[in-house]
Amino acid sequence: MQLELPAKTLDLAAPRVMGVLNRTPDSFSDAGAFQNLESALQHALRMVDEGADIIDVGGESTRPGSAGVSVQEELDRVVPLVERLVSVSEIPISIDTSKPEVMRAAVAAGAAMINDVYALRRPGALEAARACAVPVCLMHMQGEPRTMQKSPAYEDVVAEVRQFLEARVQACVSAGIPRQKLVIDPGFGFGKTLAHNLGLLRDLAVLTSLEVPILVGLSRKSMIGALLGNAPVTDRLQGSVVAAVIAVLHGARLVRTHDVLPTVQALRIAAAICVHE
Repeated sequence: MQLELPAKTLDLAAPRVMGVLNRTPDSFSDAGAFQNLESALQHALRMVDEGADIIDVGGESTRPGSAGVSVQEELDRVVPLVERLVSVSEIPISIDTSKPEVMRAAVAAGAAMINDVYALRRPGALEAARACAVPVCLMHMQGEPRTMQKSPAYEDVVAEVRQFLEARVQACVSAGIPRQKLVIDPGFGFGKTLAHNLGLLRDLAVLTSLEVPILVGLSRKSMIGALLGNAPVTDRLQGSVVAAVIAVLHGARLVRTHDVLPTVQALRIAAAICVHE
């Protein structure tokens, strides 16, 4: 399995790491740490040195309870950073956004992938992604960030997430986005209880039947904190890395993380063991 980016092909025979870079004042982790352009750039380059395969740049928080920002504010946060990154590094950049205007502007600035928590369901997003002609990650979310964790409910979380992602993949293909440009994300922590998240992780391999790469974002999330006795965000590294390895062993090909180096090292061991089984 491969992911065809505009200037690079990622071989997904081994798991790949996506480093998180949020230029937001209110993300659940690293809140406000990289609002300054230079500090954000240096952090991105540090993640590249640590082995990141993609850098995921975001300008709007999607943590539970978060409020949205205007198109212009999001553009101001992400486009200058994308421009700077592509001028100093060959690392592929993913743009974490649901806004069609931001998708178009970021890709025009050099972004090589779109990562959308709404799975291209916002008005104009599907058309923008098709025009951008870069890979797109489609994520499952029940509800929206502001309210998604109030009372999430499913009859069968694994089956319902799979059904949703299958429908979004088909919608993209029908709209003219090639299947080989699609990635899926079950959306850990997005409209899901701890039990839902654990069920999805346990049965993640069910999603491999959709025959598109699976991306997971488990890094520092509340499910990790809950399993570690309500550990704060700063104490979730080991749990996040273990969860990432479990996800890869169950079929994930891309891991989105705040902690690049330890995740890269852990996945290298996991990949070596799988190859030599």
